[in-house]
This record gives sequence, structure tokens and C-alpha cells, in this order.
Amino acid sequence: MARRVAIVEDDFDQRENYRDALQKSGYDVDTYKNRPDALKGMKEDMPDLAILDIMLENEMDGGFDLCRDLRALSPTLPIIFLTARDTDIDRVSGLRLDAWDYLTKPLNMQFLSVRINSLFRIVDSLGQPASEESHTMVIDDLEINEDSMSIRWKGQELSLTLTEFWLIESMARHPGHVKTYENMMQITRQSYVERNTINGYIRRIRNKFKEIDSSFKNIQTVFGVGYKWNTGD
Repeated sequence: MARRVAIVEDDFDQRENYRDALQKSGYDVDTYKNRPDALKGMKEDMPDLAILDIMLENEMDGGFDLCRDLRALSPTLPIIFLTARDTDIDRVSGLRLDAWDYLTKPLNMQFLSVRINSLFRIVDSLGQPASEESHTMVIDDLEINEDSMSIRWKGQELSLTLTEFWLIESMARHPGHVKTYENMMQITRQSYVERNTINGYIRRIRNKFKEIDSSFKNIQTVFGVGYKWNTGD
């Protein structure tokens, strides 16, 4: 059964170009020209992946608002921003909403199709049934269950996005080893991400640990290089 992709784009020609290209790549495609129509349609029938422009008709940040709405409906829906807005502020805003990628126009249609295929491979890997043997990694007070994609600290489960899970898991797997910004950019599964965005992810991760344990200090900053997971004091 073909995967279904929703495209939210207010420009008719671009919308139809995206539709044609993705249909040729084997996807079923739904298209919407504004936020209200898109939200109504996806509430009724959630797609497998959504591609959002940011400026939608008379809403300057309509795509951002739609992303928030979709995240409330489906925390794991792969969402791509595809927009002409290429400022760092917009990129950071999009990725903070837990979009899986942020792409800028003009964009080669073949690249878009390849990127979507890549994201669906991640979806498939996350959806693999758990094996009989539980894959749990325990490091002091940290428990990481790779089957359920969950993390517990001192017995309490953290509420994490997929990106936050990937970052914690990558650091904790090799305690004391520095994960550089370049490493972490790859870990986020996004084609482009700024250092400030990585810093923002780490800040939110630390805050979530501190909600459980106010003395948490296991994620150490290596200034100008990246971050590492420390054990003990």
C-alpha cells in the first residue's frame, strides 16, 4: 500500500509540481492550500508524512501554527517544512516545533523524494516489533529502552521527543566521549541544523532531567566542540 503524503502549499503551481513529482515516486498525495483546510483534512485522515509551507495565504506563520496543531494530534508524524524563508530564526523556530526537517525553496524534486524516502526508512525502523530480548541500556541512574524508545532517570520516565531521545542515547552510549556538533547534526536526522538549534535541544533535555532531579548535571558542555555524558560527580 502506497504511503500518503500531505502537501500544504498556497501557490497553485508549486503545489501541483510537488504533487506530480511525488506521485511519480509512488506516493499517494493530498494537497491543501491553507491551514484550516489542511487541519480539517488531516484530523479526519492523518497522512503518513506532511510537507508544510510557512506562509499560507494571509497567515504569515500559518505553517508553524499548523505544525503545533499536528504535533498535538500526532507526536510522531514526520513533518517537513518546505519554504522560501531561510533565516536562522525561522529554521530554529521550525525545528523547535519538532519538525523532522527544514528545506528551502527552490528545491530539486528528486532531492525531495530521496529525503522523504530517508524519513520513511526511519519511521520503519522505529516501527519494528520488539524482539523477545529487551534492549535496555543502564548507566547508573539512566535507563534507555531502545525497543520502546523511552528513557527513565532514577526510575521516572522522561517525556521526550524522538530527536531528544536520539541525542540522549547517542551521548550515553559512550560516556565521557565528546559528541561534536557535527555528530549531533547527523543524529537529529535533519539535513541541516544550526549549532544554536542543537544547544536549544540540549537545554530542553537538561530541563526535563531537572524536573525529576534538580541536581542533574550529567550532560557536560565542551565549549566550542559539543557535549558529552558524564557518569558520577
